Amino acid sequence: MGKILVTGGAGFIGSHTVVELQNVGKEVVVLDNLSNASEKSLERVSAITGKKVPFYKADILDREALEEIFSKEDISAVIHFAGLKAVGESVAKPWEYYENNIAGTLTLVDVMRKHGCKNIIFSSSATVYGDPAFIPITEECPKGVCTNPYGWTKSMLEQILSDIQKADNEWNVILLRYFNPIGAHKSGTMGENPNGIPNNLMPYITQVAVGKRDHLNVFGNDYDTHDGTGVRDYIHVVDLAVGHVKALKKIEEKAGLKIYNLGTGQGYSVLDIVKNFEEANGVKIPYEITERRPGDIATCYADATLAKKELGWEAKYGIKEMCEDSWRWQKNNPNGYQ
Repeated sequence: MGKILVTGGAGFIGSHTVVELQNVGKEVVVLDNLSNASEKSLERVSAITGKKVPFYKADILDREALEEIFSKEDISAVIHFAGLKAVGESVAKPWEYYENNIAGTLTLVDVMRKHGCKNIIFSSSATVYGDPAFIPITEECPKGVCTNPYGWTKSMLEQILSDIQKADNEWNVILLRYFNPIGAHKSGTMGENPNGIPNNLMPYITQVAVGKRDHLNVFGNDYDTHDGTGVRDYIHVVDLAVGHVKALKKIEEKAGLKIYNLGTGQGYSVLDIVKNFEEANGVKIPYEITERRPGDIATCYADATLAKKELGWEAKYGIKEMCEDSWRWQKNNPNGYQ
């Protein structure tokens, strides 16, 4: 196996995955345009693993830059994280999301095949299930009507990559449908570092805890759930990262086309998370109930049995550790990587 190109490798999930790849002796090359990430995350990776991280600051839409990487480096597989990922922003800027996520991935895949690299692990999302037909969600659950352009880019890219694999069985394509990644590296030196106002629950909670924001907005408390707030499957980012290492092993066995849910199988509501965070860390999180957000569904959690059976992977970390690790990162780095 040659080197692994990790696109979006300076981001939250990408950087944690680079750590796990280097820990099992894989050679990694990172590409990131740093539009929503910091190069400092890669310095932290090196500090943890003791290995350099070769880094190219480039965009997946930049064909020349991709050509250069594939010509210079012996890339045998790509783990593809790079993409715009804010649900609300995607509703306001659909063109940017389709251009970046779809045109960017098409460019990447074209350069890959020209260089004879036909192995890709793609970051997909539970959003492809839309309002799921059944819960817990297995991979057999039909894909649904996505509720925002971000979700549609993931759904469409799944279709595109599946069609490419069907047309040419030299391709090995693994689609990983993530549930809700939270937590941070145990060292407290790496974690989620959103620009501006966080779109995700946990960084918002940690910013309230550290005093950057005065309260948490809870979007709706009239959902059909045990406490009226939305229920999601939160998974520790390190568990998620290890899932990619296992998927890479599957690629090496010539996987063809495979789809796996990566989640814990356990649903927690927004208020469950607040309560667990307060208990784990002894910090009070004031919150206010506000309007529902358009496109949010009531409940979403995984059945991750298939990943356990075929990849030998399952989530190890529970909600308490996810809360503790998120807080350790934020407390040690109140301004993220700045």
